[in-house]
Amino acid sequence: MISALSRKFLLYLAHNEAMRQVITAYGMAPQSGFARRFIAGETLEEALQVVLGLNRGGFLVTLDALGENVTREVEARQAAERYLSVLDKIHQTQANSNISLKLTQLGLDIGWELCEEQLRALLEKARVYDNFVRIDMESSAYTQRTLDMYRAFREKGYTNVGVVIQAYLYRSEKDVKDLIAFKARVRLCKGAYSEPKTVAFQSKREVDQNYLRLMKWLLEEGNYPAIATHDEAILQAAREFTKAKGIPSTKFEFQMLYGVRRDLQERLVREGYNLRIYVPFGKEWYPYFMRRLAERPANVQFLLKNIAREFLPAPSKGRA
Repeated sequence: MISALSRKFLLYLAHNEAMRQVITAYGMAPQSGFARRFIAGETLEEALQVVLGLNRGGFLVTLDALGENVTREVEARQAAERYLSVLDKIHQTQANSNISLKLTQLGLDIGWELCEEQLRALLEKARVYDNFVRIDMESSAYTQRTLDMYRAFREKGYTNVGVVIQAYLYRSEKDVKDLIAFKARVRLCKGAYSEPKTVAFQSKREVDQNYLRLMKWLLEEGNYPAIATHDEAILQAAREFTKAKGIPSTKFEFQMLYGVRRDLQERLVREGYNLRIYVPFGKEWYPYFMRRLAERPANVQFLLKNIAREFLPAPSKGRA
């Protein structure tokens, strides 16, 4: 298991420019790029081929055009335009996919009104196509503003929008109760950012316990919740709980990340559950990729093996 210190170091590297240059130089190389296990490509066209392939395998999808924390208005508008194009292409190709986005991509750090304007345009386009927009959750510095923006649009009559709750935050118990009362569509995840002990549980045991508690509330009382996890124990607990409570599989979905635990993904589909794959794409893939490494030791081993393949000479094929 990755130690807390190692995880924090990997999350630190997500913002390290020198490491970014090394990883991005090789990560998306044609055929051999090791980041392609977790990233569907740098272009929308590449990503759509992945989406359609997943659909043929029985998977639902949510597409994420990667990017975070824009600092200029023009960047926020460009991000919104990218997502408008994603919605158009999903409709044109009849892909079974919705979209996931971060409010900082749409200019939340610049101003509320700018972000609100971009999100409104996306929700209107999604409404025309009978599609859905999931607002991703970011670090705890954005939690309240993200929930406020979500609630503002729900109060304006937009029902095609959902939000994310992170189980490692202390505040999530109250947030889940409020969102259930609001009939919100919630994705529950553990949380992937480095958070201090003043706002978040630090041990896996505590995070898992809180996740299970919130998950059961959402499954029993929520509005089509999305249970986002690769944790086999939690997945089994969800299956046992829904069977015991008589909750049909049509009332919720599981969500997993592209390239992570494909064996589990295929098993859940075979068992008849709705499973949505979170498919990221775009040139700004490095921070997302590093957060995935921080979550599971197998991901780190995968990276090291592929970096070694790039930098070390191949062994001689002659006789020893």
